[in-house]
Amino acid sequence: MIHPRPSPIAAALYTLRDLGVEVIIMHGPSGCCFRTSRLLEDEGVRVITTAMTENDFIFGAKERLVSTINEVYEAFSPKNIGVVGTCASMIIGENMKSAAKEVDIDANIIVVETHGGYGDGNNTAGAISTLKAANSVGIISDEEVERQTHMLEEATNLEKTRGMAKGEYIKPDYGDNKVVVAKRILEALDEGKKVSIVLNAKKETSYLFADIMTIDWAKYYPDNKPVYIANTDESIGLPYIRQHAVEVNKSISQSIDYTTGGLDEYPVTGQKAEEELSHLNSDLTIILGVPHAVDVSKVPGETIALTDGPRLVEPLRDMGFDMVVTELDAHSKTLGAKSIVESEFAQTIRGLLE
Repeated sequence: MIHPRPSPIAAALYTLRDLGVEVIIMHGPSGCCFRTSRLLEDEGVRVITTAMTENDFIFGAKERLVSTINEVYEAFSPKNIGVVGTCASMIIGENMKSAAKEVDIDANIIVVETHGGYGDGNNTAGAISTLKAANSVGIISDEEVERQTHMLEEATNLEKTRGMAKGEYIKPDYGDNKVVVAKRILEALDEGKKVSIVLNAKKETSYLFADIMTIDWAKYYPDNKPVYIANTDESIGLPYIRQHAVEVNKSISQSIDYTTGGLDEYPVTGQKAEEELSHLNSDLTIILGVPHAVDVSKVPGETIALTDGPRLVEPLRDMGFDMVVTELDAHSKTLGAKSIVESEFAQTIRGLLE
């Protein structure tokens, strides 16, 4: 794995957000996971640091953590506080659980012992550790931990077999020209060909990738609307994630023809999409979000992938996708979003339709 990858620490932060934690304390240097922390502030999650220094690396910073927890409770009165380890605090063996026990406050303290190399460096290891820590204080069930752990393990396997973590260096590629690809979709519809649009997106990124599904296709192709397939089951996942599915479903221009699962099940919902696509036998299929979760060799007709990763373009072409389009910065654009976010590709299609 020679590409820089998302950190287990960052994954722990996002998972705490999904669990509804109001304040997160990073036990480490003030700059650790700075960008992720600032992005989470836009979601309404307060991220605090113990700001460990060189002296703390030698003598420890347990008192600093205890003091920070007390300050956080006094300032914000949160119901749930996350305490997340970093490379610095974990390498020196800080006992964060002991520090949490010393604090006498009326709040759940979820201590996540993780660092940049935790679980062989897989970012999902940080998320799994967070789920187990949340379970230990009773805010998530055993069944939900088991389900989500399975999904996260499947996500790791997906990236290692088909994605950016395969091992070899992958040069960034920004995909095919959006106008050319958009014209190909409209040509297929003009010719009366069957078109399927598959949303297989991860959590809040669905707000951007689903934008193409908000186009009023019936206005332009009343007798040849695309078929909609989506992983927007509103009954699966934590309340925070289920609400994303509710909002996406409310925003799209027509009802979903086939629902494959929840927004946190993207590593496996691609397989359910494959089954439906094999029956539909469409002439052209567009797969949005995490397209490499769909084995394109099992999908009839032409195929288009819409991804947010320039380093996923080459693997997607190797898989057999005919065209690949990129949407840059999908994660940062959708973090904190509560409704559909404009997609450059969808806007290109709209421009050609007018």
